[in-house]
Amino acid sequence: MTLSKDEIATGIIEELGVFGRLVGSLSADELATPSRCDGWTVGDVAAHVIGTVVDIVEGRFDGLGTPEVTKREVDERRGRSGAELAEELTGATKSAQDLLAVFDDAAWDGPAPGGYEGTLLQGVEAIMYDAYLHGDDILASLGRPSVATGNGLRSAVHHVGFELGKRGWGPATLAFDGVEEVTVGGGSADRRVTGPALPFVLAATGRGDGDVINIYE
Repeated sequence: MTLSKDEIATGIIEELGVFGRLVGSLSADELATPSRCDGWTVGDVAAHVIGTVVDIVEGRFDGLGTPEVTKREVDERRGRSGAELAEELTGATKSAQDLLAVFDDAAWDGPAPGGYEGTLLQGVEAIMYDAYLHGDDILASLGRPSVATGNGLRSAVHHVGFELGKRGWGPATLAFDGVEEVTVGGGSADRRVTGPALPFVLAATGRGDGDVINIYE
């Protein structure tokens, strides 16, 4: 399952805007703060997200998401201010919006470029999820509260459910507060994961305690 095409097409632009405003507000000391992503500063997290969006809109898909490409994205932006990073993301977001506007239904339902295992719809949702989750990494690293509602969190639940299904987890039904039910592996009436959604997302991505929400058998 994913969010709808319209929700993803508008939601990705909104989520990148939220991320850009966050990054643009950060001081040099805040950018240099160690993040909960091992070995990365807050600035490195921002550079990775922005670099990924730039690579995608410029058609650089080879190796996207690999350690080598991620390192390049970060290295290329090292030393930039929050305002400079945000300005780059604003330009890339405008390009992404123009690109999304030309996709028809067949393109959205077709394969994502770059070898991503999913449709274009799922690939764009993955970027939306990435911006939301790495935004939360930044907030957590700076001691700020998480955004535990909204379309960013919904995209994270759908995306994590999709990835867990690919890994053979389930069947289960994710039935979190304030988020529509998401089925994994066909769903299960007997195995329903309930409660707040964000702890599940954090546990499923190695950022929280899986035992808290019984994510694993």
